[in-house]
Amino acid sequence: MKILEVKNLHTSFFTHMGEVQAVRGISFDVEKGDILGIVGESGSGKSVTSLSIMGLVDQPGKITEGSILFDGRELVNLSHHELSEIRGNDISMIFQDPMTSLNPVFRIGNQIKEILKTHTNMTKEEMNERAIELLKLVNIPEPETRIRQYPHQFSGGMRQRAMIAMAISCNPKLLIADEPTTALDVTIQAQIIDLLKSLKDKQDLSIMIITHDLGVIAEICNKVIVMYGGLVMEQGTVLDIFDHPEHPYTKGLHQSVPKNVTGEKKRLIPIDGTPPDLLEPPTGCPFYPRCQHAMEVCRQKQPPLYEIAKGHLAACWLHDQSAPEVEGYTKVKGEYHE
Repeated sequence: MKILEVKNLHTSFFTHMGEVQAVRGISFDVEKGDILGIVGESGSGKSVTSLSIMGLVDQPGKITEGSILFDGRELVNLSHHELSEIRGNDISMIFQDPMTSLNPVFRIGNQIKEILKTHTNMTKEEMNERAIELLKLVNIPEPETRIRQYPHQFSGGMRQRAMIAMAISCNPKLLIADEPTTALDVTIQAQIIDLLKSLKDKQDLSIMIITHDLGVIAEICNKVIVMYGGLVMEQGTVLDIFDHPEHPYTKGLHQSVPKNVTGEKKRLIPIDGTPPDLLEPPTGCPFYPRCQHAMEVCRQKQPPLYEIAKGHLAACWLHDQSAPEVEGYTKVKGEYHE
């Protein structure tokens, strides 16, 4: 069952320099119970996609085209009041930096209770009990004491847990986590990942994780979208993306990550060049200037999403029947249309 359907989403920012086309026509689904990862380097459109879903794209930003269906309900063009009822209740978000997302002058318990006050009819006693219960749920020790403390009295990992507690306070159906492990050490990252996995089962959650960390994607997600230049480059299961990558950009991401191979030293292979300028996005494939397999058609025309296997899609002209043979790329008959 699809809990979220994003179709041909375009989101732009209208600045004094011109239109920045941050998201340029992406489509994907989140099935009930899925953990979907969206990965890509900075500026690829990951966070703007999540903010578009939440209805949090502020001026000068605007969704210019497309559809976002949540549980069959169209979210695009809903009023502020209607979106406010959905946010927190049905869709919740963990923002990138818990230190700036938490209010430094309010106690943790009060910040949790403010959400409950907005979205429920609980009494003060019930809200207090619920706040303690939520801190227990995210494995914060001594929750009765911690709800009276301020964000600066929490460690980085505990602040992230507090943010997760706030996000799940009203039992949402979909949780969006924007870089949930950024700036945390490896041990704490693993704990946060384990916590999200546990909450998915306990709370019957569907989760979208926005990250640039392939390790996080491999550890927690079952489906993956690779974004670049505001577009989907490749999507599929974790096994598809990690064991059978079919886009030069996805392969480049793999090569730029350290591998832990005993007794073998390998130099990292960076992706040369820089991301495209989305004030003047390229006509063809946005990865064209950085791709070692680039052809003239790549410069002239944006490639369609070719279906490599069921659910495994890649936007690359190398999959076309007329393309030259290149090792590691599967040619397919026809193309995928959303």
